Amino acid sequence: MLGETTKLRPLSEGSATASEILAHVYSALQAKGYDPITQLVGFVLTGDPTYITSFEGARSMICRLERDEILEELVRFYVENRLNP
Repeated sequence: MLGETTKLRPLSEGSATASEILAHVYSALQAKGYDPITQLVGFVLTGDPTYITSFEGARSMICRLERDEILEELVRFYVENRLNP
């Protein structure tokens, strides 16, 4: 994936869901060469926004969410996909 161009679609201010924000942040982290899982876990555990790149507005977007909203979205997605593969 290194060397490939990543296109991120812009999300309009205030209208993005937790799922859309997480997908955007994941893509931005990946595009900058970070391990998105490790960085997101660090952010969720500590609340420290420096775990998230500012590339493509990812840091400001994730800071719009409460950490419990992020956990809720992750658990919901996991359970839905484990029960309905």
